[in-house]
Amino acid sequence: MDKTMADLDNLPEEDRQKMVGMIDQLQVRDSLRMYNALVERCFNQCVESFRRRTLDKQEETCVHRCAEKYLKHSMRVSMRFAELNQGSIGPD
Repeated sequence: MDKTMADLDNLPEEDRQKMVGMIDQLQVRDSLRMYNALVERCFNQCVESFRRRTLDKQEETCVHRCAEKYLKHSMRVSMRFAELNQGSIGPD
């Protein structure tokens, strides 16, 4: 258990519940921001016109590759951040 979680355990139950709720809201907000950024970036990069109701094969392939790259990059950044964060946590 890291120091932050230990600090939460020392809070009164009501305050702990508020903090957990705030953390949950931040996680949802960040997930939505990432999703919106992904959609906007891949749409702008891949969709060239509005000829049809659906994407053509080339656009569909482009969107798939773009989304895959974006998610892999985000995952790699998250993992690296977690590694750096673990390294910065030292004994009390």
